[in-house]
Amino acid sequence: MWDIVKLIALALIALFAAIAANYARDAAYMVHALLIMLIAGGMFLWNVRRVGEPKPAPQVGYMDDVIRAGVVATAFWGVTGFLVGVYIAFQLAFPVLNLDWAQPYANFGRLRPLHTSAVIFAFGGNALICTSFYIVQRTCATRLWGGNLGWFVFWGYNLFIVLAATGYLLGATQSKEYAEPEWYVDLWLTIVWVAYLLVFLGTLMRRKEKHIYVANWFLLSFIVTVAMLHVVNNLSVPVSIWGSRSVQLFSGVQDAMTQWWYGHNAVGFFLTAGFLGMMYYFVPKQAERPIFSYKLSIIHFWALIFLYIWAGPHHLHYTALPDWASTLGMVFSVVLWMPSWGGMINGLMTLSGAWDKLRTDPIIRMMVVSLGFYGMSTFEGPMMSIRAVNSLSHYTDWTIGHVHSGALGWNGMITFGALYFLVPRLWNRERLYSLSLVNWHFWLATIGIVLYAASMWVTGIMEGLMWREVDANGFLVWGFADTVAAKFPMYVVRALGGVLFLTGALIMCYNLWMTVRRSPAKEAAPAMAPAE
Repeated sequence: MWDIVKLIALALIALFAAIAANYARDAAYMVHALLIMLIAGGMFLWNVRRVGEPKPAPQVGYMDDVIRAGVVATAFWGVTGFLVGVYIAFQLAFPVLNLDWAQPYANFGRLRPLHTSAVIFAFGGNALICTSFYIVQRTCATRLWGGNLGWFVFWGYNLFIVLAATGYLLGATQSKEYAEPEWYVDLWLTIVWVAYLLVFLGTLMRRKEKHIYVANWFLLSFIVTVAMLHVVNNLSVPVSIWGSRSVQLFSGVQDAMTQWWYGHNAVGFFLTAGFLGMMYYFVPKQAERPIFSYKLSIIHFWALIFLYIWAGPHHLHYTALPDWASTLGMVFSVVLWMPSWGGMINGLMTLSGAWDKLRTDPIIRMMVVSLGFYGMSTFEGPMMSIRAVNSLSHYTDWTIGHVHSGALGWNGMITFGALYFLVPRLWNRERLYSLSLVNWHFWLATIGIVLYAASMWVTGIMEGLMWREVDANGFLVWGFADTVAAKFPMYVVRALGGVLFLTGALIMCYNLWMTVRRSPAKEAAPAMAPAE
């Protein structure tokens, strides 16, 4: 019965997509309709071929197949996002790389949102989904809830990534700060995200371990809050069911406030709370030490989720937003420094009695450096939220340096460490193919981040000072073109830093591939181990 329902649903989806492609009012909508038609039609034919086949035996043990797919997707999207980032960094230094024959699809304006979404939501999102599935199963000693719903989350989320990416290249977005994709892509992501929440909650509820480990607290807060942020920020009314254009429910300063409530809390919960869940599991596991202070981790959790949600207005100093609102955001941002550093100290002090591992284990070294960047970024962010500092830093490349030191240094390095931890265990290998290659990756990535962030700090402060310099008559000394010309050397350094970071990621992919192909297998583990 379920097979028949599934076939009917796939046939209807393919039919509707074909009709939508025929009546499409813009190129992005037509391309997406054709893509969905092909996917639904292919799934229909694949399921028709399987009708009548005997049902496979129910699987036992942890559901690791979807996690393995998530690891592969994380590595793929990471390299893709870093490659696009390097290209647009060179475009800023050498505008001739905005190639005439590739316009408008390969210009900076369309590739920039593709890069940010590929790194944050494709690379980071897949990393969070696969690691959360791994962590919640191991800490609850139970299989993922929902059967194949975990696979729906994986494929559904990656379909969202493909739809969003192609929409950016075709010029169809909601034109917001984070270049949100079209209304129907937003609806699809909402469905997928609710399924993700159900899988995670269902697994927690059927756990065999009474205690809920703190990593799951952070991961659950990330899933719930991102759902709320996504729905409210993307409230819109489609102009037509046959096109990608929509009308936003908010406008003016209300829309700006909503966007930065979303934007800063996407950082706070997607890029911070979710990855802290990753840190609270993988750092103790790799260090083979319990977390330094479980009490501190609870304080860290509650302080972080209460304070972060209020910090967004600090992005809107000196705008039409009322001063009290931006001041409120500034105050909460400054206070946020304390719980953030509490989490960093908790992670670093987990290595108490195991600091010698830094000499021999490049994976734990990556994790420690990621915590260092987390601490630095969560100090720099509150400092930049202070109105006097913000008057110099805002709209300059200092902000770009801050964002990338956090994204590449904190999110990137902890994800790399998690991937190196996961692959031998998921593919049942004794060890990684080469620790020497991990060491190369560590140094290339670290030097790349330092070059990137330092060059942007220098050019950002220089830029801010040039913009505010006036002569004796009160006229600006420097024109905008003067600041662009002055930044050229730092833009080249930034691009070279990106090249080093990308090279490290490629080395990681090779190392992980060779681990799966060449490393010796180890004896199979029990189907369902006690909670780890």
